[in-house]
Amino acid sequence: MRRLPPLATLRAFEAAARHSSFKRAAEELHVTPTAISHQIRQLEQAIGTPLFERRTRQVVLTPEGHVLLPVLTDGFDAFARTIEGLTRKSRRTTVTLSATPAFAAKWLVPRIAAFRKARPNIDLTLLATLDVVDVKSGVADLALRYGRRSSYPDLIAEPLTIDRFAPVASPRLGLKKPSDLRSATLIHSDWRRNDPRNPTWRHWLKIAGLDGIDARAGLRFSDETHAIQAAVAGNGVALHSMLLVQEELATRTLVVPFGPEIDGFTLHLVRGPERPLTEPIAAVQGWLRGEFARKPHQR
Repeated sequence: MRRLPPLATLRAFEAAARHSSFKRAAEELHVTPTAISHQIRQLEQAIGTPLFERRTRQVVLTPEGHVLLPVLTDGFDAFARTIEGLTRKSRRTTVTLSATPAFAAKWLVPRIAAFRKARPNIDLTLLATLDVVDVKSGVADLALRYGRRSSYPDLIAEPLTIDRFAPVASPRLGLKKPSDLRSATLIHSDWRRNDPRNPTWRHWLKIAGLDGIDARAGLRFSDETHAIQAAVAGNGVALHSMLLVQEELATRTLVVPFGPEIDGFTLHLVRGPERPLTEPIAAVQGWLRGEFARKPHQR
């Protein structure tokens, strides 16, 4: 069984010794200097030795006080660290963000480490799905969706960026000009929505003014990441989102051999209007805004 003086006397001594002042110790502990003096005398009586030399307007540690101070300081620091850690743990919260599997894998995942470093108390859950999740009911707190703002009349929709699409291919293919597509394999990503504005090869070829190319022929993938991998492997030319091939373009495993670039859909950050905007959700929103506000070479 531990035989220790009252904790208040130990706290009073440690604060007074650290500040070399009963007055400043009293201010830190929100008591009077008289109370500090009384608690230290109680501690000295309990251990049977003086801990301070009382001088005019000054207190100086005795040799015994010098021995006791670092032990108490280390102990109180350890208490503070442990309690702070438990407090942070109890305040942890989860924010669920929905995005397409390709966007989650190619854009969000590479950036999560920086967010986790800035906000370690927020557990960010990525819900990667092509399904339209119900943010009003709380299946997800936030969602990233492509479309027009009018597509979300019952949600709070904030435009983040307009996606851009261009042909991308392995530099090993040696493509130089749009007419080279006549001898190349086209790589397609399936679009679940039937919209004439979809950034398809048919749409691109029309804008580029190229004819004599079958816009339906080639390799087709239901997952955009597989289309990227096929292009990196040199299996053909993909018409792809510039957002999702940033890493490949930076490392030159893919290049944009020629234009034009065409507009895709606007990427929106959406949330349910009736669900509370908590500080953690607002933090995730702010992080996403900041990432899209940065220039491409800064990302």
